This record gives sequence, structure tokens and C-alpha cells, in this order.
Amino acid sequence: MINNKILITGALGFIGFHLSNKLLSMGIEVIGLDNENNYYDVNLKKNRFEKIKSDYKDSFYFYKIDITDREKLNTLFEKHNIEIVINLAAQAGVRYSIENPYAYLDSNLTGFLNILEACRNYPVKHLLYASSSSVYGGNKVAPFSTNHNVDHPVSLYAATKKSNELMAHTYSHLYDIPTTGLRFFTVYGPWGRPDMAYFSFTKDIVEGNPIKVFNHGKMERDFTYIDDIVEGIVKLIPRAPQKNPDWDESKDELGASFAPYRVYNIGNNQPVQLMKFINVLEEKIGKEANKKYMEMQPGDVLRTYADVSELERDIDFKPSTSIEEGLGKFVDWYKEYYNVKL
Repeated sequence: MINNKILITGALGFIGFHLSNKLLSMGIEVIGLDNENNYYDVNLKKNRFEKIKSDYKDSFYFYKIDITDREKLNTLFEKHNIEIVINLAAQAGVRYSIENPYAYLDSNLTGFLNILEACRNYPVKHLLYASSSSVYGGNKVAPFSTNHNVDHPVSLYAATKKSNELMAHTYSHLYDIPTTGLRFFTVYGPWGRPDMAYFSFTKDIVEGNPIKVFNHGKMERDFTYIDDIVEGIVKLIPRAPQKNPDWDESKDELGASFAPYRVYNIGNNQPVQLMKFINVLEEKIGKEANKKYMEMQPGDVLRTYADVSELERDIDFKPSTSIEEGLGKFVDWYKEYYNVKL
């Protein structure tokens, strides 16, 4: 049973938008928070907001707040009797973190600390928060498991996400706040982020511009369709982690703890070669890409591949949308949203 009032930070972001719609469709009131920053096209966020309000105007309560603003955040928690928090607000993007490191410290560390403190001062039943597959960094063993060591990040973004998991564990232990970290694997789909490869590739192919194919296409990603991500989150909401006083790191899962703490991978469990991904995208758009082959970019990894066995065991769910189906839905949305005629 899911509580009928849930706070979603980053509610106008890609995942936040889809999750808000899903919960609202289930009759759940959503308190949405977003700072509407200009990391990418603000109009896309505004249109997401307009769509939510047009469909669910009486159940969606929106606040323009940055999670780095501790005072406004605490006022929000004090005003609403919030029992479930889903923190999706963060400065996203691996490559952007190379150029703008302080943005990541402000939002992903200070902002997340403010969320944790609010959950402590206004006790909640469950805090779920976005982590990332990027925490696996330079790991070679695949599929990536929550039982693997994640102490070798290759970007500051990844380091902040790993830090979020450590901070959450500390608050779970000290203040009995049940926390669940969600390691998302390359999320894609309609209403997505323009800075992601599938989105920028589509734009460039449609406009006849060359696409940059990094590492000469020798990369793999565990592309995960947005509906699968949302389904996983919704199923995890009522499953607040429990303490396990007998937990022993030498024999128990590293994604669990003696504290009420859990970490899950949410990925498609089926990595796709970058060149296959591009070929499927070309087919769905109906136009061939002009490819410009490039060297590997700093902060990138060669492969992501999610082990989702714990997700399957605990909530009987495994993402399953194929890249053909998912990209088809994205391209259909893109053509309609941008009024593309080919």
C-alpha cells in the first residue's frame, strides 16, 4: 500500500515527470519540487509541468525550490505531512561535471544533505533517492552487482552519487531513516533529456548534422526505458528497508546493512552495442546518420551492465523493454513534439 501523499524532488526532470504522472494516475497526491534550472531547455520542463497540470490539476502541488535552499525546504516539510520522499533532484551529466564541478557539490552533496536533514527533523517512513550506474566506474567484472566494490569512480558526478549512498547509510544508521538508493542505468524515452546521446543523435540526424561517435563506437550501454524505471520505483516505494542486526559484510549482501538501508540496480540487464543502438535509431527515424568517429571522452566508461537479480527477488520485477520498442516510442514522440516532417 502506497501512502497517498508523496514528495518528488526534481519533479519536472525526465524521471520525475514520468514518475509524477504514474503516481497521479494511481490517485496519489504528489508534491512536486524543482528549481527549473537551465542545464537544458527550460521550455521542455515548462511543457512537462503544463502536461501534468492539465491532466492532474487538483492532485499536483508544485513548488519552485532548489534543494540547496535549506530554509524553503524545511518550510515545505513543515507545511505538508510528508511520509514518502523520492529525491530525483540532482545536477546530472557525466561530461558536464568535468567543466562545472561546483554545481555537483552544491546540488548533489549540499542539496542531498538538506534532504536528509529534513527527513530527520520531519520523520518520514521511506526516502528513495537516485544513484547511478556511474558509481561502478572503472569496474571490469560484469554484470555490475550491488555486491561489487564501487570505490573507483571516473567522474566527479559518479563520486557524488557514491557519496549520496554513504550519506544515506549514515542517516539510516543514526536516525533510523529507511533509505533506498536507486542505481539507474542509462534511462531513455519520450520527454527525455536533450543532453543524452539518444536525444542529441536524433536531433542531429533529423537536421542532417554529423553525430559524434565516441571511442569509435566500441562501447556498450544498458539502455533502460523510462516506463521500466518508473515501474521499479513504484514497486519499491512500499518496501521500506528493515534493520538487520545480524548483518555481516563477510557473508551478507553489500547492498543491504545492519541499518534500514538498501541499494538496487534498475537496468535492462541487456547491454547494447553503440553501433547497434545507432542503427536502430536510424531505422526508426528513417534516415541514415553522418557519423564522426571520436576518441573516448574523459569520464566515460566502456560498458554498463546491470545485475538486477535482487530487484527480481524482492519485487518480482525486471525491466524488459527492447531497444527497438523503446527507441520507436521515443522517435514517435520526438517527431510529434518538434513537429518533424521527414
